[in-house]
Amino acid sequence: MSRARVARRIATAAAYGGGGISLLGGAAVGVLLAEVSLAKRTVGGSDDVPPRADGRYGSAFSHRTDEVPLRLGFLGDSTAAGQGVHRARETPGALLASGLAAVAERPVTLVNVANPGAQSNDLARQVALLLDVGAPPPDVCVIMIGANDVTHRMPPAKSVRLLSDAVRRLREAGSEVIVGTCPDLGSVEPVYQPLRWLARRMSRQLAAAQTIGVVGLGGRSVSLGDLLGAEFEAHPREMFGPDNYHPSAEGYATAAMAMLPTLCASLGLWPEADERPDAQRGEGFLPVAQAAVEAASEGGTEVVAAMHPVSGPRGRWALLKHRRRQRLPHGAEPTASQHSSA
Repeated sequence: MSRARVARRIATAAAYGGGGISLLGGAAVGVLLAEVSLAKRTVGGSDDVPPRADGRYGSAFSHRTDEVPLRLGFLGDSTAAGQGVHRARETPGALLASGLAAVAERPVTLVNVANPGAQSNDLARQVALLLDVGAPPPDVCVIMIGANDVTHRMPPAKSVRLLSDAVRRLREAGSEVIVGTCPDLGSVEPVYQPLRWLARRMSRQLAAAQTIGVVGLGGRSVSLGDLLGAEFEAHPREMFGPDNYHPSAEGYATAAMAMLPTLCASLGLWPEADERPDAQRGEGFLPVAQAAVEAASEGGTEVVAAMHPVSGPRGRWALLKHRRRQRLPHGAEPTASQHSSA
C-alpha cells in the first residue's frame, strides 16, 4: 500500500470516527516494544520544568503603531513548551514571537499552554485555556504534537481526529492555525534498528495523515522532520539537548526558522512574490495526500490548501512549498512584569 493511500485511510478513519488501520503487525509490535524497553534505558529524559516565555515581544514597535498587539497561541507537547532549554528566549514560542514581531513591526503577545508529555487527547483542554472568554482569541496558533502519540501507541486515526477537533475549534474562533507535524523519531540517539526504521515509518505516516486533516480545515502544516530529522541526525551533539531527546537551543532555532515564513504568511505578512510556487524549488500543486507524504519526508516543507478548491479522482489539491528559511532576530526575554497568564 502506498504511503499516500495509508495517509488517506488514516485521515478518512479520523473524519468518520473509525479506528483506522494498524501500522504494524503483531510480530512487529513485539519487536518494537522490546526495542523501546532498551531505548528507555539508554535515551535520557528530563523532568525539568520548561522556562515560562509568556509575555509581550517586540515592545520596541509599540511607538510605531496604535494597533493592539498580535496574539500568538502555542499548544502541544514538550517541544512546544520548550523543554530542554533553560532560558525563555530559547523556546520555540519566544523565538517565533520575536520573529513575528520583527516582520510585522508590531508587538506580539505570546500565550503558551503546551504541556510536556501531552498527547493529542490533551489538546481540547489546551484549546479551552486559549479561548477563555476573558481574552480575545489568538490571531494565530501554533500546534506541535504527535511524538507522544507514537511512543504511547495511540491509534493514528484517533490522534488525527483529536488534532482536527482542536484545529476546527480554533478556526471557528477566528484563529489561523499552523501545525508542526509529528517529528521524525527515527533520528533520536541512541535508538537502534529495527526501532529506528519503525519509529521513522510510524512518525512519517502520522505526520502525513495530520497534514491531510489540518489542510482540510483551512490550516497549514509544516513538516518538523527538521526537528528530529536529517540535520539532527548529522549533528546530534549540537542539535540535541543534554537529555539526548529534546532539542537544544540551536535545535529549537532550526525548527523555528523553518516555521516562521509559514506563520507570517498565514497573517498576510510575507512577500506576495514568495506565495507563488517556484518550480525550481520543487513547489507546486499536488493531490493533498501526495503533498502530505512528500512533506513528511522533507523537514520544513509547508502544505496549504489550494486557493481555489480543486478536487479530482485523488481528492482535493494542495500547494506544496519549500520556503526559504528566515533568520530569526534576537528576541529579548520577557521581564517578570511582562509575563501574562491569559
